Amino acid sequence: LMVWQAGHVRFEQFFALLAPSIVNWLVTAVIMSFAVSNEKPQPVSEKATLQHGAWIVVGLFIATIAMAVSAHNTLHLPPVVGMMTGLGLLKLFGYYLRRRDRRFSDPFEFNIDQTSMALDREVRDGHEGATAQYDIYRNLQRAEWDTLMFFYGITLCVGGLGALGYLGKVSEIFYIDLGTTYANILVGVVSALLDNIPVMFAVLAMDPEMNLGQWLLVTLTAGVGGSMLSIGSAAGVAVMGQARGVYTFMAHLKWTWAIALGYAASIAAHLLVNKNLF
Repeated sequence: LMVWQAGHVRFEQFFALLAPSIVNWLVTAVIMSFAVSNEKPQPVSEKATLQHGAWIVVGLFIATIAMAVSAHNTLHLPPVVGMMTGLGLLKLFGYYLRRRDRRFSDPFEFNIDQTSMALDREVRDGHEGATAQYDIYRNLQRAEWDTLMFFYGITLCVGGLGALGYLGKVSEIFYIDLGTTYANILVGVVSALLDNIPVMFAVLAMDPEMNLGQWLLVTLTAGVGGSMLSIGSAAGVAVMGQARGVYTFMAHLKWTWAIALGYAASIAAHLLVNKNLF
């Protein structure tokens, strides 16, 4: 996304990374499959019911992605314009849902009396066992603002290093002394230690002279290289917070070697399949 917004690679050109990405996943997945149990979990017997407006929310999601892409490719506007337009539409629809039935606008304001709760379920749009209406406002309140502030702080730090000239020195060491290909491979390793978003932001701030194949390479390495450690991606950090005691840094570290093999295989696949882009 960051490389696309910077204008180094067009949207459709990223599909060249499809084969290397599949190789990256397949190598690691095959290795880890030997350690996965063959037992099957109990099937879910509960019947899922869609609330009023559920399909409209799905449509707004698809429309938001389409607006973000078209705003950048067709109107030459930042993708954030399309994303924020979609968020605005979602908030308007969320306001409609709250106005539609204020009684169930807050999922935490139910009467704990069992009889009242049973009556609530019966009158709520006739959906037996339905839950509270979708509330976009509460979802935004529950967003990980600490994580967002972390990335904002990292962006400011990288910008400061660039203004002071340190990024220029690092760029000289990486992309001149080591060479572009080795530098981009090393970017993936560094992203596992520092998180891939600030590392990619630093690369974009350096703005080295690279062809399309190299920009795709650094996109691949920063994207999948961060997964070698659990702290290398926002997804890994989020899962550690949600699955405390089950998914930990050390539990992930036991499989770093398998992820590293997939990482190396994806780089080799990219250099082989997309050699005409270099």
